[in-house]
Amino acid sequence: MTSGRFRLFLAVALLAGLFGWAVWPWLPRAGAAVTVAASFAGSGTVTNQIVLGVPAELALLSLESDAERLAEAGVIQHGSWKTLPHEGVVNRTPFVILVRPGNPKDIHGFEDLARPGIKVVHADPLTSGGASWAVLAEYGAGARAGGPEAGERLLLGIWKNVVAQASSARAARTQFDNGFGDALITYEQEALGDRARGRLTAEIVYPKSTVLSEHTLVVVERNVRPHDRAAVDALARFLWSEEAQRLFVKRGFRSVDEALNDNPAFGRIEEPFFASDFGGWRRAKREIVDGIWKQRVQRSIHP
Repeated sequence: MTSGRFRLFLAVALLAGLFGWAVWPWLPRAGAAVTVAASFAGSGTVTNQIVLGVPAELALLSLESDAERLAEAGVIQHGSWKTLPHEGVVNRTPFVILVRPGNPKDIHGFEDLARPGIKVVHADPLTSGGASWAVLAEYGAGARAGGPEAGERLLLGIWKNVVAQASSARAARTQFDNGFGDALITYEQEALGDRARGRLTAEIVYPKSTVLSEHTLVVVERNVRPHDRAAVDALARFLWSEEAQRLFVKRGFRSVDEALNDNPAFGRIEEPFFASDFGGWRRAKREIVDGIWKQRVQRSIHP
């Protein structure tokens, strides 16, 4: 295999370790001269960086809609990621709620976050892919129980209780850990990783219904140099190998191969759903994140 230097820009802080865990077993096979240069930020920030010319060869994005944005900017071909295994989805993790030890506010689902007096910490959907997933989780839980109007009411109720926002899911977690709020909506993997290391100072609440977030890999063809081609392709393929997928599961991500999801730490979700249940991310972003959350919910709260 030809050696080279990769410039990997990953979408959100929680995925930083993900790529490390998956890549290091692969590196010795790729050749001693291969090095990995990585940059971590919110999915929207990473997408903007690549559009502006950052020379990433591979990008792991929190949202498929960010891959669409790269395509619309002419950075990659429309739908090119769908030619990869599982249409570019590397792994999944559901959105859960973190609460204070002992669950003093008696929070058991998203509907409880809309109760008067509950203080919610949230990442900002304008900059964070994780925050957009959280918005879909909140709206979807309400809509699946009572239809679109119920979804919007639940979203509005939760966001009336948001007391702190941050630019990324990791930054929102830091705010929560520093004592802000009663609850945080975040990735399951984020919480499981900290619990495994003895660092989790909160309890995990699994809503009855929540979204399984899916993380999309794109190959930025315009930045792939000819002598890096074989190594870039090999690394991309490796991420869907059983070895890599088992590493993800071990570290708290859910594999795209359901048969591998045997981590006993995974919590049970009675009614999981996906972005595809709302027409895919392009439609969900337009109708739910931009249309309902941004245009109606935010204007109602901040007229």
